[in-house]
Formats: sequence, C-alpha cells, structure tokens
Amino acid sequence: MAKSPAWQRKEGKSPSGGLNAKGRASLKAAGHDIKPPQPEGGARKKSFCARMEGMKKKLTSAKTAKDPNSRINKSLRKWKC
Repeated sequence: MAKSPAWQRKEGKSPSGGLNAKGRASLKAAGHDIKPPQPEGGARKKSFCARMEGMKKKLTSAKTAKDPNSRINKSLRKWKC
C-alpha cells in the first residue's frame, strides 16, 4: 500500500499549527502553490484570517471551535489572527 503524502501525515504538520517545511515541500511536489504563513501582515494574511474565521464558525463543532489545540485554532494563532 502506498504511503500518503507528508502533508497528510503527522510528520508534515507543525505541532503549533499548519504545515512544516516538509509538508509544504510534499504539497509543492504534488503541484500545489503553497507558501509559509505571513504573520507580519498584508493582503494574504487579511484574506486568510477572514476565510478561516468563517470556516471556524460554519464548519466546526462548538467543541472544536473552543478547543485551543484544534488544528484550526492553532493555525489562526500561528497567523496571528
């Protein structure tokens, strides 16, 4: 059985949220255009934060939305949203 790409496994995910360099590299190899987080600001950060806050409200359970260790909350913290 073939292994799934690193970005789908624990080794490609950052413990503090989002993907690490290995995860981004495996996504790039699959043809995706992915960049590291942009916590210092800019249009990309504003767009990401707005999109993820909406996903947090609409697509997560109340338990996940309040859990500080959920993937969505970790990524929002990493992006400083």
